[in-house]
Amino acid sequence: MTAAAPLPNPSPPGGRAGHSTSVPAGPLTVNPSPDFWRGRRVFLTGHTGFKGAWLSLWLQHLGAKVSGYALEPPTEPNLFHLGRVAAGMDSRIADIRDLPPLQEALAVAHPEIVFPLAAQPLVRQGYRAPVDAYATNVMGTVPLLEAVPHRPGVRAALIPTSDKCYDNQEWVWGYRENEPLGGRDPYSSSKGCAELVTAAYREAFFNAADQARHQVAIASARAGNVIGGGDWAQDPLIPDPLRGLVRGETPPIRAPQAIRPWQHVLEPLAGYLLLAERLYTEGPAFGEAWNFGPADDDAQPVHHLIEQLRAAWRQGGGAPPPWHVDRQPQPHEAHHLKLDCAKARSRLGWQPRWSLTAAIHRIAAWHQAYLEGADMRSRSLAEIRDYEQDRPNHA
Repeated sequence: MTAAAPLPNPSPPGGRAGHSTSVPAGPLTVNPSPDFWRGRRVFLTGHTGFKGAWLSLWLQHLGAKVSGYALEPPTEPNLFHLGRVAAGMDSRIADIRDLPPLQEALAVAHPEIVFPLAAQPLVRQGYRAPVDAYATNVMGTVPLLEAVPHRPGVRAALIPTSDKCYDNQEWVWGYRENEPLGGRDPYSSSKGCAELVTAAYREAFFNAADQARHQVAIASARAGNVIGGGDWAQDPLIPDPLRGLVRGETPPIRAPQAIRPWQHVLEPLAGYLLLAERLYTEGPAFGEAWNFGPADDDAQPVHHLIEQLRAAWRQGGGAPPPWHVDRQPQPHEAHHLKLDCAKARSRLGWQPRWSLTAAIHRIAAWHQAYLEGADMRSRSLAEIRDYEQDRPNHA
């Protein structure tokens, strides 16, 4: 599948079509507003997963009234339980593909803002179970979009997808939001499909010309490779060496030369929150696709990330996590991937705050605190406060 993304940006002079040769600095980076979020009714799916748990904690920190709807946490241990995420919200365990109970939960929550984060987030899992990848990432998005028109009071819906939604040409420059969508594996193409579904619903049922009637603004958000404390998923790069350290194993690492746009999980979540505010207050002007990726310098090879993790763990007083190169034949994954985030910088005042080095040190410290028996809810909320107080690219 290859399709042009909607809402194209004009081609800048001196650059390739749809690609900026420079990145405007934009306004001073801002934080999500406690005044806006305090008491705001928010409904999110996937709150038991890695990104969903962090977003739930941040919304609780901001004073929002949070309702979550998701399956049981996908791993043990998990941030949802360690961070006691359910203690600060209404948490329901159910399948988003089952529409009647989802509609009932939405009726009870009466949300103003919706975040559908429930997803199958792994490329390799998409190869192992492609039907599940499409069922969750495509048809898991549809029920929520289908339910929104029947829920008076909803003003904004933000659909997170992935940087993998682009038709990857292995370019050295970042993809802009108007680049063609695609995907050469089930996971990536399912994310491209989710973008197309979101655009279709926006045009068919939440058209800007009819906004006075439906009063809903919908956007999609494409993040880079998120990393952070509390991720124990199978296959992502950070969890495997940390699991190996605890179990005394030496995990295999695939494609050590592959370049990815690494970013701490709080980076895109800050973008999601800022964008949701603007969708609510300014409507369809912000109802389009958005990239939230790291600084160019933080698009680094896999082996660089692993060696930085080993160094950070050693500085924290522990033995460095072991690893070795997996030389078995592997399914196709993109080798080179970057995002151009000029639009988010210039229009939202968002930009990355923590360098890759800073992110890795925080991950090592978070997991060392977990192994020492710390209160991980307090630790995670403190990390959110640190993020709010730091300047861009703080190292």
